[in-house]
Amino acid sequence: MTAATHRFDHSRLEIVSRAECLRLLRSVPLGRLVYTAGGLPAIRLVNFLLDADTIVFSSGQGDKFRAAERGDVVAFEADDVDLDRHIGWTVTAIGHLSVVSPDEAAELRRTLPLHSWLPMEDPQLVRVGMESVHGRRLVPWGKRPREG
Repeated sequence: MTAATHRFDHSRLEIVSRAECLRLLRSVPLGRLVYTAGGLPAIRLVNFLLDADTIVFSSGQGDKFRAAERGDVVAFEADDVDLDRHIGWTVTAIGHLSVVSPDEAAELRRTLPLHSWLPMEDPQLVRVGMESVHGRRLVPWGKRPREG
Protein backbone atom coordinates (compact mmCIF):
# COMPACT_ATOMS: atom_id res chain seq x y z
CA MET A 1 0.00 0.00 0.00
CA THR A 2 1.46 3.36 -0.92
CA ALA A 3 1.47 6.37 1.37
CA ALA A 4 -1.08 8.05 -0.91
CA THR A 5 -3.71 5.35 -0.15
CA HIS A 6 -3.47 5.74 3.61
CA ARG A 7 -6.23 7.75 5.27
CA PHE A 8 -5.66 9.78 8.42
CA ASP A 9 -7.96 11.45 10.92
CA HIS A 10 -7.67 15.00 12.29
CA SER A 11 -5.11 13.79 14.89
CA ARG A 12 -2.94 12.29 12.14
CA LEU A 13 -3.72 8.75 13.22
CA GLU A 14 -4.06 6.29 10.35
CA ILE A 15 -7.64 5.09 9.83
CA VAL A 16 -7.69 1.29 9.68
CA SER A 17 -10.11 -0.58 7.36
CA ARG A 18 -12.62 -3.11 8.72
CA ALA A 19 -10.63 -6.00 7.22
CA GLU A 20 -7.44 -4.73 8.85
CA CYS A 21 -9.30 -4.25 12.15
CA LEU A 22 -10.35 -7.92 12.09
CA ARG A 23 -6.78 -8.98 11.28
CA LEU A 24 -5.46 -6.89 14.17
CA LEU A 25 -8.05 -8.31 16.58
CA ARG A 26 -6.93 -11.82 15.62
CA SER A 27 -3.34 -10.91 16.53
CA VAL A 28 -3.90 -10.31 20.27
CA PRO A 29 -5.34 -12.53 23.01
CA LEU A 30 -6.82 -9.87 25.33
CA GLY A 31 -9.34 -7.07 25.00
CA ARG A 32 -11.62 -4.94 27.15
CA LEU A 33 -15.36 -5.36 27.32
CA VAL A 34 -17.23 -2.14 28.19
CA TYR A 35 -20.77 -2.75 29.42
CA THR A 36 -23.28 -1.44 31.95
CA ALA A 37 -23.52 -2.90 35.44
CA GLY A 38 -25.98 -1.39 37.89
CA GLY A 39 -26.48 1.65 35.66
CA LEU A 40 -22.75 2.47 35.60
CA PRO A 41 -20.02 1.75 33.04
CA ALA A 42 -17.93 -1.33 33.75
CA ILE A 43 -14.78 -2.48 31.97
CA ARG A 44 -13.44 -6.02 32.17
CA LEU A 45 -10.36 -7.56 30.62
CA VAL A 46 -11.26 -10.75 28.73
CA ASN A 47 -9.34 -13.27 26.68
CA PHE A 48 -11.18 -13.73 23.38
CA LEU A 49 -11.15 -15.16 19.89
CA LEU A 50 -12.89 -14.16 16.69
CA ASP A 51 -15.47 -16.45 15.13
CA ALA A 52 -15.81 -15.04 11.62
CA ASP A 53 -16.56 -11.40 12.50
CA THR A 54 -17.88 -11.83 16.03
CA ILE A 55 -15.94 -11.68 19.30
CA VAL A 56 -16.36 -14.75 21.54
CA PHE A 57 -15.26 -15.22 25.15
CA SER A 58 -16.10 -17.29 28.24
CA SER A 59 -18.07 -15.82 31.12
CA GLY A 60 -19.24 -16.92 34.51
CA GLN A 61 -22.75 -16.16 35.76
CA GLY A 62 -21.96 -12.54 36.80
CA ASP A 63 -22.63 -9.10 35.36
CA LYS A 64 -21.19 -9.80 31.88
CA PHE A 65 -23.41 -12.85 31.49
CA ARG A 66 -26.50 -10.96 32.64
CA ALA A 67 -25.69 -8.20 30.12
CA ALA A 68 -25.50 -10.90 27.43
CA GLU A 69 -28.84 -12.36 28.50
CA ARG A 70 -30.39 -8.88 28.13
CA GLY A 71 -28.73 -8.29 24.74
CA ASP A 72 -27.10 -5.06 25.93
CA VAL A 73 -25.19 -2.80 23.58
CA VAL A 74 -21.50 -2.96 24.51
CA ALA A 75 -18.13 -1.74 23.34
CA PHE A 76 -15.06 -3.91 22.94
CA GLU A 77 -11.53 -2.56 22.61
CA ALA A 78 -8.20 -4.23 21.92
CA ASP A 79 -4.84 -2.68 21.19
CA ASP A 80 -1.13 -3.22 20.87
CA VAL A 81 1.60 -0.68 21.58
CA ASP A 82 5.35 -0.61 20.99
CA LEU A 83 6.56 1.59 23.85
CA ASP A 84 10.10 1.88 22.49
CA ARG A 85 9.10 3.04 19.00
CA HIS A 86 5.95 4.97 20.08
CA ILE A 87 3.72 3.21 17.58
CA GLY A 88 0.65 1.04 17.97
CA TRP A 89 -2.98 0.53 17.14
CA THR A 90 -6.40 0.36 18.76
CA VAL A 91 -9.61 -1.25 17.48
CA THR A 92 -13.03 -0.54 18.96
CA ALA A 93 -16.15 -2.56 18.13
CA ILE A 94 -19.73 -1.71 19.09
CA GLY A 95 -22.49 -4.28 19.07
CA HIS A 96 -24.99 -6.35 21.00
CA LEU A 97 -23.84 -8.89 23.54
CA SER A 98 -25.53 -12.31 23.42
CA VAL A 99 -25.27 -15.74 24.98
CA VAL A 100 -24.12 -18.46 22.58
CA SER A 101 -26.63 -21.33 22.47
CA PRO A 102 -25.49 -24.59 24.07
CA ASP A 103 -25.38 -26.43 20.71
CA GLU A 104 -23.35 -23.68 19.03
CA ALA A 105 -21.11 -23.38 22.11
CA ALA A 106 -20.28 -27.09 21.90
CA GLU A 107 -19.32 -26.68 18.24
CA LEU A 108 -17.26 -23.55 18.93
CA ARG A 109 -15.40 -25.31 21.74
CA ARG A 110 -14.46 -28.04 19.25
CA THR A 111 -13.25 -25.60 16.57
CA LEU A 112 -11.77 -22.67 18.55
CA PRO A 113 -9.00 -22.96 21.16
CA LEU A 114 -11.04 -20.83 23.55
CA HIS A 115 -10.86 -21.30 27.29
CA SER A 116 -11.16 -19.03 30.26
CA TRP A 117 -7.96 -17.95 31.95
CA LEU A 118 -9.84 -18.06 35.26
CA PRO A 119 -11.21 -21.22 36.84
CA MET A 120 -14.99 -20.96 36.84
CA GLU A 121 -17.93 -23.26 37.33
CA ASP A 122 -20.12 -23.76 34.28
CA PRO A 123 -18.48 -21.20 31.93
CA GLN A 124 -20.78 -19.87 29.24
CA LEU A 125 -19.76 -18.55 25.84
CA VAL A 126 -20.75 -14.98 25.12
CA ARG A 127 -20.58 -13.15 21.80
CA VAL A 128 -20.28 -9.55 20.66
CA GLY A 129 -21.87 -9.08 17.25
CA MET A 130 -19.73 -6.31 15.77
CA GLU A 131 -22.16 -3.81 14.26
CA SER A 132 -19.48 -1.15 13.86
CA VAL A 133 -15.71 -1.48 13.96
CA HIS A 134 -13.21 1.37 13.97
CA GLY A 135 -9.46 1.27 14.15
CA ARG A 136 -6.67 3.78 14.41
CA ARG A 137 -2.92 3.28 14.10
CA LEU A 138 -0.13 5.51 15.38
CA VAL A 139 2.46 5.29 12.62
CA PRO A 140 6.13 6.38 12.65
CA TRP A 141 6.67 10.14 12.36
CA GLY A 142 8.04 9.96 8.83
CA LYS A 143 4.86 8.27 7.54
CA ARG A 144 2.40 10.77 9.05
CA PRO A 145 0.88 13.50 6.93
CA ARG A 146 2.15 17.01 7.53
CA GLU A 147 -0.03 19.66 9.04
CA GLY A 148 -1.08 22.32 6.72
